[in-house]
Amino acid sequence: MAPRQAVLGMEGASFFHGAARVFEDVSFLLDDARTALVGENGAGKTTLLKCLTGELELDKGQVLRSRSLRVGTLPQDTPQGLSDLTVREVLRRSLEKIGAGEDDWRIDVLLDEIGVDPAMGEQRFGALSGGWQRLMLIAGAARLEEPDILILDEPTNHLDLGNIGVLEDWLSGAFDIPMLIVSHDREFLNRVTDRTLFLRADGVHAFKSRFDIAREELLRRDAAAAAQRRLEEKEVRRLEAAAARYKVWAVKNPELNKRKKAIESRIARIEEDRTETYSGRERRLELAEGEIDAKVALRLAGLTVSTPDGRKLIEIDRLTIAAGDRVAILGANGAGKSTLLTALAKAFDPALEHYDGQAAVRFNPATRLAYFDQSMRELPLKSSLLAYIAAAPEATEKDAIRLLAQAGFAYVRIGEPISRLSYGERSRLMFLRLKLERPNLYLLDEPTNHLDIEGQEALEAELEGGEVSCLFVSHDRYFTRTAATRFLEIRRGRLVEVDSPDAFFAAQHS
Repeated sequence: MAPRQAVLGMEGASFFHGAARVFEDVSFLLDDARTALVGENGAGKTTLLKCLTGELELDKGQVLRSRSLRVGTLPQDTPQGLSDLTVREVLRRSLEKIGAGEDDWRIDVLLDEIGVDPAMGEQRFGALSGGWQRLMLIAGAARLEEPDILILDEPTNHLDLGNIGVLEDWLSGAFDIPMLIVSHDREFLNRVTDRTLFLRADGVHAFKSRFDIAREELLRRDAAAAAQRRLEEKEVRRLEAAAARYKVWAVKNPELNKRKKAIESRIARIEEDRTETYSGRERRLELAEGEIDAKVALRLAGLTVSTPDGRKLIEIDRLTIAAGDRVAILGANGAGKSTLLTALAKAFDPALEHYDGQAAVRFNPATRLAYFDQSMRELPLKSSLLAYIAAAPEATEKDAIRLLAQAGFAYVRIGEPISRLSYGERSRLMFLRLKLERPNLYLLDEPTNHLDIEGQEALEAELEGGEVSCLFVSHDRYFTRTAATRFLEIRRGRLVEVDSPDAFFAAQHS
């Protein structure tokens, strides 16, 4: 436990970026639990964290903070300038934050505590994988900085399933301190946190339960409020009709004006005390449902997948993907999952009919392929949102404006360059453009990496509801279980079909 009671929260807090509201009238107080902070992209989660740590100042309200509170933090992105330092030198920076830069023995104790080979401390930080770089920064913040509370912004970014398992073990056991964690990984939140805060346009909603239970309760509250609001509106319409009748009757009997005014007063009270309901921003994340005439979308035969330097990763003797199949590719980090999707994307040439019976990759002649690359390298960052969408086949500027609005992009922003968008917004923009290509086969490489939970659920619903063929790679266990109809695991360079991903997930966690 923390050495003393940590008090951190907000009261009536509001933050505006210019005239645009980021969040408003937010109040909450953290306790000694591990708390999840959840909200859709653009809700202001990262800004709220920066206000809590003092990096930004609120426009209204106040941050509640106990005197001399020590907060450990981890930003979304790894800081620059660390690559040429040793791991020990990077960890020493955490000690220096508390004036203990000479206490190198604490680093040795930490490495032993988290089960890391002491030799790692002498490695160059830049030689570590992106996942282990992030893990070491988390360990430094959680232990060496001796925080009273730990704030983590998207801690699973850049982590594979094995590293996510390591982090879950650390946060659930080794690092026994209060935490505030922002994440879109639903399974991670369910495993690690036991309190949940939902940040929405109508404020913060707090629950003393893990994410999935809290989410169900919040949806029930929203549904109950909406039902109550409908009853109130029905009663107002009934009273308005009654007031209109008394107005007519009062022409002959002025005494009835009193009854009319009484009804109008009742209407005013209902309107003043009406139940507030929440309506999230309308953001459609849709996939096209282009039909493939034949039952087979893709056939692979004698395909070898290799690294750019020629090292073999996967050999596929024979594989058939049927129209409507949603196939999850499972495999350890470095097994070749993303490389396989890239190889399939490169093999597709819309100018060819793909009839070659000798080809290792044979697409249905009716295939229209869409490839979502997790790095989003193909996005023209200098182009405006409107120009990017309007450049799609057969799309007009009017179509583009309408579609961007449906996807949740405000009209005032559609002339801005794509570079100004958050990564979550870029993902939604790419899915919108892909839809306009009218594909019937999707290759998706980590499609949920930057999507908020609402976006993930929308993508799951689109995959489930349409006759879309899809091969995807994802570290998101919840999404993988929900979206896939088939599971292919890479084992020793071969694709093996399995009934469920659970054994693979468990092996990665062990």
